[in-house]
Amino acid sequence: MTTTETPPLPTTGPRQVGDSVFAGTARAAGILILVVLAGVALFLVTEATPAITAAPEDVPGGEGLAAYIGPLIFGTLLAAVIALVVATPLAVGIALFITYFAPRKLAQTLGYVVDLLAAIPSVVFGFWGIFALAPALVPLFGWLEEHLGFIPLFAGPASSTGRTMLTAGLVLAVMILPIISAISREVFRQAPTLHQEAALALGATRWEMIKMAVLPYGRSGVIGGAMLGLGRALGETLAIALVLSVSGGITFNLISSSNPSTIAANIALNFPESTGLDVNALIASGLALFVITLAVNMAARYVVNRRADFTE
Repeated sequence: MTTTETPPLPTTGPRQVGDSVFAGTARAAGILILVVLAGVALFLVTEATPAITAAPEDVPGGEGLAAYIGPLIFGTLLAAVIALVVATPLAVGIALFITYFAPRKLAQTLGYVVDLLAAIPSVVFGFWGIFALAPALVPLFGWLEEHLGFIPLFAGPASSTGRTMLTAGLVLAVMILPIISAISREVFRQAPTLHQEAALALGATRWEMIKMAVLPYGRSGVIGGAMLGLGRALGETLAIALVLSVSGGITFNLISSSNPSTIAANIALNFPESTGLDVNALIASGLALFVITLAVNMAARYVVNRRADFTE
């Protein structure tokens, strides 16, 4: 009786060398991005320290660094929240239509068009906001002041140019729409087919099937996509700098000419003429934006990683 022994796998050779090279390259890439991130953080902290430790009267505005950065943080968050509130339901609706309702050819074309919005430069969105969207919104702002002026958001007086925080938020909404829509489409496509078929077999309509089988599965993915879009909106510079008419201060009035600036737009507008401690103050505001954006993206990654398991 003869036995056939399986020869041992080779411990060396081209395949093992290739695996080692690939693993080392991937590890080096991961370490490199951490080093770059740490370097950026170290630079921001080092350059912002003079402004943090300076006397309040020496900081731009003469009231201290907190009073200087506070309205900028408020304006950044306000514009981003407006964009998120407008873009998220619209992006989810577009994703559901493309995935479950539109004919195949129309779905492919519409998905391509929506994704193409991500390739449009910020300056184009800024010019569109100034010359098209802002004038078109002026009558709406007047109507909001007249009929909803008792609400602080629309207290007025309405801007005659349309270059308000609401306009800036709508421009940002269009800019982050492709991000949220693309992620939502991918998540909805991964919804288990058996769950959908089971819901339809029990007599559910298509909308009821989506509500029971698709949306619960994709909820965490949509939230993660929305937070990634929020991170994109927080760092937008040129479009906001072009559209927003800045007057400083903190206000919730969305349709007047009195608008707080955002951190990124303020840096872009003031950095060329700044010197000395003014530059350090701008970098300190950039450090605040870095922390906010990092926190948002980390929260988005946490939500995506905790997406509930749905198996067939």
